[in-house]
Amino acid sequence: MKTMDFLSEFKKKRKIEIVEPSEEIKQSYIDKSESNLTSSKILLDNNQLEESVALAYYSMYHMLTALLFKTGIKSENHTASIILLNDIFGIDNADVSFAKKERVDKQYYINFKITKEEVLDVIKKAELFNSKLIDFLSKLNNSDIYLYRKKFTLLII
Repeated sequence: MKTMDFLSEFKKKRKIEIVEPSEEIKQSYIDKSESNLTSSKILLDNNQLEESVALAYYSMYHMLTALLFKTGIKSENHTASIILLNDIFGIDNADVSFAKKERVDKQYYINFKITKEEVLDVIKKAELFNSKLIDFLSKLNNSDIYLYRKKFTLLII
């Protein structure tokens, strides 16, 4: 019940809502996702580990945003988007949740140690997550989109 209250609150604030599905916006977020992942790898190669983690997460988040816009769902909240991934689409959100936590920890706190191996693990999770969402997106049809939009509407009542 907590999750539904959380999402309903964002609906009232118009932070999550139904919009027109947009192929153009979807593609823009895919492009942004790919750019973030490329940058994450460059940063890793240059020992900018904190920044690399952040961009690996944003790569995943932007791919998730692409999925939402493809189906005509707008979400202006990271946590809400991650919840919707599981609750609307039935896609495991563990890796993106993990990456979000890592990003927050590395960007906002100073009492941590991070290794290249840990960053590489986040990047690999991002690559796998993104490829799963690309595959999912490629299989979506208008009937699926209608059903996901209906599921979203019922979830946030």
